[in-house]
Amino acid sequence: MIVFQDVTKTFNDDVVLKRISFRISRGETKIILGASGSGKSTILKLILGLIRPDEGRIMVEGQDITQMSERELVQVRRRIGMVFQEGALFDSLSVLENVGYRLFEESRLSEEEIGISVQRLLGFVGLEEAIDKMPAELSGGMKRRVGIARALVGTPKVILYDEPTAGLDPITKRQIVELMIKLRDLEGVTSVFVTHDLQAASTIASEYAAADNNGQVRFVRGGADFCVANIHFIMLQEGAVCFQGSYEELIESRDSYVRTFMT
Repeated sequence: MIVFQDVTKTFNDDVVLKRISFRISRGETKIILGASGSGKSTILKLILGLIRPDEGRIMVEGQDITQMSERELVQVRRRIGMVFQEGALFDSLSVLENVGYRLFEESRLSEEEIGISVQRLLGFVGLEEAIDKMPAELSGGMKRRVGIARALVGTPKVILYDEPTAGLDPITKRQIVELMIKLRDLEGVTSVFVTHDLQAASTIASEYAAADNNGQVRFVRGGADFCVANIHFIMLQEGAVCFQGSYEELIESRDSYVRTFMT
């Protein structure tokens, strides 16, 4: 789904990413860890084509986006959902208008049809009752969940998460993580999760979602040696990859920087 080949990016002679290479398979979740300023969020901007690499190549669904025109990139972005740290909602628009923004702007659906679609997406994140509220009436966690609903418009094959659990209380954080697990396991969404939150990363790597015959979703935690197969980690150190591997390999790593970050 996504391939980085020897990608380098600089800003004002400051090298933010140094020959980064990795690939993300269909249905995989790639969790990107690293200290502030290590280049994590830059990777998300590169995937969206908001910035271009100075060197290297980026492939999204088999297409090289590094030389695409802005018009071509718009088509790529329509297949990618983005969840921002603070929700990034329009303060002057209702939840209905925020979630349905792209549908109002780009689709030929009637207002009634858009309302039905938005209600369904809000149902997925457990916020049906908030459809007529304004962002100022929502808690931080509710804004993040509305942001996830908005990212799901158009049924994207890839979702990018930029620190979606940052600053949330444990209960709300758990709600966000469960939504991410549901999208991975029940919808087959490919994800890139940028985070400092090791607890959230650990949960995503060691739990899976299963639906029973009645459609009720339950979250199952594996044993001590269990790791979800389609979860892989990258750790960045000063713009370079210092670790790539599974959660089990991450926690067993003897690399000094990885150990410092993990403790």
